[in-house]
Amino acid sequence: MDYQRVFAQAIDRLHAEGRYRVFIDILRNKGAFPNARCFAGHNGPKPITVWCSNDYLAMGQHPKVIAAMEEALHDVGAGSGGTRNIGGNTHYHIQLENELADLHGKEAALIFTSGYVSNDATLSTLARLLPGCIIFSDELNHASMIAGIRNSGCDKRVFRHNDLEHLEELLAEAPTDVPKLIAFESVYSMDGDVAPINAICDLADRYNALTYLDEVHAVGMYGARGGGISDRDGAASRLTIIEGTLCKAFGVMGGYIAADRNIVDVIRSYAPGFIFTTSLAPVLVAGALASVRHLKASSEERDGQQASAAMLKRMFAEAGLPVMASTTHIVPLMVGDPVKAKRISDILLAEYGVYVQPINYPTVPRGTERLRFTPGPAHSEAMMRELTTALVEIWDRVEMRKAA
Repeated sequence: MDYQRVFAQAIDRLHAEGRYRVFIDILRNKGAFPNARCFAGHNGPKPITVWCSNDYLAMGQHPKVIAAMEEALHDVGAGSGGTRNIGGNTHYHIQLENELADLHGKEAALIFTSGYVSNDATLSTLARLLPGCIIFSDELNHASMIAGIRNSGCDKRVFRHNDLEHLEELLAEAPTDVPKLIAFESVYSMDGDVAPINAICDLADRYNALTYLDEVHAVGMYGARGGGISDRDGAASRLTIIEGTLCKAFGVMGGYIAADRNIVDVIRSYAPGFIFTTSLAPVLVAGALASVRHLKASSEERDGQQASAAMLKRMFAEAGLPVMASTTHIVPLMVGDPVKAKRISDILLAEYGVYVQPINYPTVPRGTERLRFTPGPAHSEAMMRELTTALVEIWDRVEMRKAA
């Protein structure tokens, strides 16, 4: 077996399909987000503007967050020292879990090292503990949810995206006496659309199913205190488990679940992805704690971000650019070709100092490649006008069709 040839062919396939991914070498400028420095392709750092960060509210730059992290670093040091069971539990972890449980109106919460791990560990463990469980999964669920469902070894039914009739058909076909779990997201981050949470909860009530809601792109962003779409829509109390992240709107790192005490205790006690993983460093937990507390009390960042997203959507539409319909803070621009998506991204960075990554398969289906913009409260109107002008010029240059 020529191992190197196999590996080389795998990479060559990605290049041939136009979806080989390149990491951009940048440093953000503390306190000046979305400004950053790019080190790729030229001598020394070049100023750029970041348009694709998931740090939606720039909380990773917030003075309260940075101060809390600095205080924790000097108070307890860098690492956690082990798993939560062996040396890695701190008062910061307990405080953050209490804040997250309160944020979602649940009895308890549990922190993981990432949102991917929280989905994989929770879904796989929960389904394994329910004999004969069937998971009903939205077809656009994140890869981490799909991994958790697959790793559970349970039966699954995939329903068409946000299609309540199809979901009910599948629920009605399942035996009445088997455990059921409906897994879905609130904000689908590639299209920017929203799930009908209360209607799905109605079906769950009708068919005696548990519900699992991934709120990673919505926590901090929606609701009076940042509890997500379920907070905004008054549905949090109806959901069995709410999963979220600490690395997007909250600007730091980590994932979590919030649920009743028994469910959290079961996941804490049985999930290998929790038990055998070194816990988040206290410095990260302290930063996330400060961010969650701030966004519970402040709507300024959310309001600013929503205003920026609305303005950019309007500018793109008025310029004839193919902005996809979105009711959320996500602003996707359809390209439909992986090679052109990469080329547009490269031109933006090299010639205009604009950083936005192309989104290709397998993140989105083939033929729906796009650029995904996430304007934040600090993106100015002038920045948006410059971006729109650049895109119009590049669209003509690469012979892309404009919107009708």
